[in-house]
Amino acid sequence: MFSTALWPVIRQFRVISSLFFLMIGLSACDVQRIAELEEGVATEGDVRMKFGEPEKIWEGANGARIFEYNRQPEGAKNYMITIGTDGKMSALRQVLTPANFAKIQPGMAMEEVRRMLGKPMKITPFELQKTWHYDWRYIDGPNESDKKIFTVIFNSDLRVVSTASVVDTGPQLR
Repeated sequence: MFSTALWPVIRQFRVISSLFFLMIGLSACDVQRIAELEEGVATEGDVRMKFGEPEKIWEGANGARIFEYNRQPEGAKNYMITIGTDGKMSALRQVLTPANFAKIQPGMAMEEVRRMLGKPMKITPFELQKTWHYDWRYIDGPNESDKKIFTVIFNSDLRVVSTASVVDTGPQLR
């Protein structure tokens, strides 16, 4: 039997291993779901059957609707799936990419950033500085260990002040 002093360590190991298997399961499921959806063929019903209810539905160009599927905070991806006026999927994009991050410019409204990147993994208000930090976890490379955090700093008017990317120093789930 284990010493009672080891129980906190064992509990922490169980939590971390559970998160690991959840993350692997979500990643594997997403790959399979995406492979089963073909642009121009898959319907809104097909998308909802594979991905479930979206986190948010955004209005798109020419009457299209954009379904947001968030994988934060455990995951490192956010998907935007466009459903055209014909009810068929016209695009499926993973939006947490350096190319999309480069589009975030000072002065942009928080809602515009949120629409581009999806729901962040964490929002941290800094009351004294009158700023808010929105963080998204993403993978910048071929390995799971290439995790980074992209941060957008907003002022009191919820306008972008600056952005930054740093290596994710949280526990690496392998």
